[in-house]
Amino acid sequence: MSEKERVKRAPQPSFERFIKTPKGTVMAMLIGLTMIAALRPQDHFGLVNALVAALTGVVVDGAVALLLKRGKLFSDGGIITGLIVADVLSQKTPLLWIVAITAIALLSKHILKLGRKPLFNPAAFGLLIATFIVQSGQSWWGSLALMPTWLTFVVIIAGVFLTVRVNKFPQVAAYLGTYFGLLFLMAIFHLGLPTDTPADALRVPFVNTALFLAFFMVTDPPTSPAAYGQQVVFGFVTAVVSTIIFATVGGLAYPLIGLLVANGWKALWSLRSSRQKDSDRTKGRTYSPQASNS
Repeated sequence: MSEKERVKRAPQPSFERFIKTPKGTVMAMLIGLTMIAALRPQDHFGLVNALVAALTGVVVDGAVALLLKRGKLFSDGGIITGLIVADVLSQKTPLLWIVAITAIALLSKHILKLGRKPLFNPAAFGLLIATFIVQSGQSWWGSLALMPTWLTFVVIIAGVFLTVRVNKFPQVAAYLGTYFGLLFLMAIFHLGLPTDTPADALRVPFVNTALFLAFFMVTDPPTSPAAYGQQVVFGFVTAVVSTIIFATVGGLAYPLIGLLVANGWKALWSLRSSRQKDSDRTKGRTYSPQASNS
């Protein structure tokens, strides 16, 4: 065996193995975007929010794991959810709200479940609850929405890399294609609200919001389908519902509502498929004795 092959087959350090996993990749991307966004002087405090949210994620998920007597107490998923929550909320959000919203997001993952998988994207659920209950501000600063426009390409490059890594390209393409296509048609026919026009949604910073949602939230593996055909439907549902809410109500919650509705559609589809399989197995067991008697 050559030296090159020995090096290739040698066990990799645990951090190197982790960073190549889907969770490791998305965490590295989120940390990178958060640090770039925090270069803006007004957003320095966002780093503190991100750190507090990530620690809250570790503590909440760790407490749940301890309560349920699970072997793994450290949660990388808790850090990812915390980072997304901190990157979406305004940098001026009080730390107590950062902790509370992150905790709500993570508890939803453990309470609202179908089988072993969460029903809703935890970060989207927590952020939507926060929108209606505490009326927290959302700036989506982690999407580099407040930075120079050319940095949007950094979000696109990082997002495309992650999308390919988690094998969600049909889902993201369906969402972005439908969303921007519908907004373009609305702009041509002068549809929508006078306060939230399609032209506004087709510009920075709203474009960054759609990109961040598509790359880092729509692609969440536990709450989105794996089959390509279902991915296309999932992305289409997310985009259509988001656009309808934007066109009729406006505000900032429309992308979160669109994603959560698509999460609900995915859960219903999974439940229907599971019951169909159970029914087929029951019919198979009923049919077997008859077949043996014939």
